[in-house]
Amino acid sequence: MYPIQRNRRLRANASLRALVQEFSLSPNDFIVPLFVIEGTQTKEEIPSMPGYYRMSIDLLSTHVKSLWSLGLKSVLLFVKVPNALKDNLGTEALNPEGLMQRAIKTVKEATPEMVVMTDVALDPYSSYGHDGIVEAGKIVNDSTIKVLSKIALSHAHAGADVVAPSDMMDGRILKIREELELANFTDTVIMSYSAKYASGFYGPFRDALDSAPGFGDKKTYQMDFRNRKEALIETQRDIEEGADIVMVKPGLAYLDIIRDLREEVAVPIAAYQVSGEYAMLKAAAEKGWLDHDQIMIEQLLSFKRAGASLIASYFAEAVVKLI
Repeated sequence: MYPIQRNRRLRANASLRALVQEFSLSPNDFIVPLFVIEGTQTKEEIPSMPGYYRMSIDLLSTHVKSLWSLGLKSVLLFVKVPNALKDNLGTEALNPEGLMQRAIKTVKEATPEMVVMTDVALDPYSSYGHDGIVEAGKIVNDSTIKVLSKIALSHAHAGADVVAPSDMMDGRILKIREELELANFTDTVIMSYSAKYASGFYGPFRDALDSAPGFGDKKTYQMDFRNRKEALIETQRDIEEGADIVMVKPGLAYLDIIRDLREEVAVPIAAYQVSGEYAMLKAAAEKGWLDHDQIMIEQLLSFKRAGASLIASYFAEAVVKLI
């Protein structure tokens, strides 16, 4: 007797498959990370991230207009700070005319409706390359979050729509929320890197910003990748403290964490497809070992299946052009 149910019926041709597909990708899914540097007419390819660039502010203006024309609606800004401006307290991060603040204003002037997200962290500004203030060889928590809240407020003053603390210090979401509320930035969104793991996937990113730690590692504040339940604790606390969006970073090796959070929290979840994930695919495709576009789509859809609402990805522009 033939089976009554034949699962292959709905896979018979491309049109049928498209009609019954459960997940798809659109420009609305993506956050585009951008690396900004000082200079004029400056565009530097990042050696460990083929096809991705650091760019000066004048080129940033043109680039975000191009992204907007593709339907991409959000950028996440990172800055490469000259070494001469780095210190242990991240003083330059509070400069109202600093690189980040100028970059924010540039994007908003070029594309007023673009959602501008900003990295709130000390490591690009730190002479130690750490996400917090260093005292006696330790990364201290409470002094750091005071500075982080001031950085977030500075970004809001410059026009940022979303501030994204990536440091993993305890209590920083509450401190930032309080600072924003007191200054009447009640509509500024906080996207917290709630489950950010101490991962080996960040190497190319640290090359891009010259922000590798000068001593030790980041395991005293970023999460242990052997842990799962801890991610829910961190995320729930951030939501209680005022986070509007939560993020899991890295993405591909942490799909179980995205799925866990999707089942437990109601706020939007962002996944960050990090630099190492980008670099691995680029390298394998260059060798001819993998089909670049096929794997790119598979990886990005895996984030959606797991439960991500938003995806920060260095592939954002390429995938939108493809789809």
